[in-house]
Amino acid sequence: MVAPPQLLHYHHHLFSHQFPKTHLQRHNLTKRGSTSLTRMSISSDPRPLDSKCSLAFVAPLEAILFDIDGTLCDSDPLHYYAFREMLQEVGFNGGVPITEEFFIENISGMHNEELCGVLFPGWDLQRARKFFEDKEDMFRRLASEQLEPMKGLHKLREWIENQGLKRAAVTNAPRPNGELLVSALDLLGFFEVLVIANECDRAKPFPDPYLKSLQALNVSNKHAFVFEDSVSGVKAGVAAGMPVVGLGTRNPDSLLLDAGATFVIKDFGDPKLWEALEELEKKAVKQ
Repeated sequence: MVAPPQLLHYHHHLFSHQFPKTHLQRHNLTKRGSTSLTRMSISSDPRPLDSKCSLAFVAPLEAILFDIDGTLCDSDPLHYYAFREMLQEVGFNGGVPITEEFFIENISGMHNEELCGVLFPGWDLQRARKFFEDKEDMFRRLASEQLEPMKGLHKLREWIENQGLKRAAVTNAPRPNGELLVSALDLLGFFEVLVIANECDRAKPFPDPYLKSLQALNVSNKHAFVFEDSVSGVKAGVAAGMPVVGLGTRNPDSLLLDAGATFVIKDFGDPKLWEALEELEKKAVKQ
């Protein structure tokens, strides 16, 4: 099944603004990305008290780690469309299509294994897993045709390469999705490491995927930072002992900041980011 281009254009428009969050939505979004801190090995927040919009405390910078979905590209509209069509086919919600608000509140950012119980509590696990395999197949077909990089990504890539920094992509998505998105964005030769969270002992919001990335790059968490767009991802980066720059693609800035983001940008062209990177460069020269 291939989505009519005009429908996907329409849904990109719907996702081009932040949906108003009810109290329940805010609660669910926070709950979804915040596994109890008492169950996690959390490092102390790496941000100095006076570090607003600053990354200077990681100088000399050695590596940058990126989430993929929602960070390198705004892929949620494609995930939403695939879920909407597939759920309608199996008669979910009496066959009534899910809304964007339902998708954001109940689906976006969650692991497929978690969603098995959330969406299909009455299904056996094998049947639920097959649904998600088919959904991911549909998403990949759409992404291969319609994916676009986050604004400013190519400029940032050039800066990173000129600085000689190490880089890794770290995702909760299945490996086929992660590999497809990195390839579609022409970043196969850019990333030295691709870490898939479900191949680690624990996925985000636990720190394991980011710790694995640091180990693979042979870099200290004191000289690296993370780009993330979700509460779960921000918590994972902070738990791994790194500052996290939040991408305000879908979640309100306040949620990302509450999760521990050092600051939030709208995209990779945001002046806040470039001021922070310039400050990093100047501090590295002095050292």
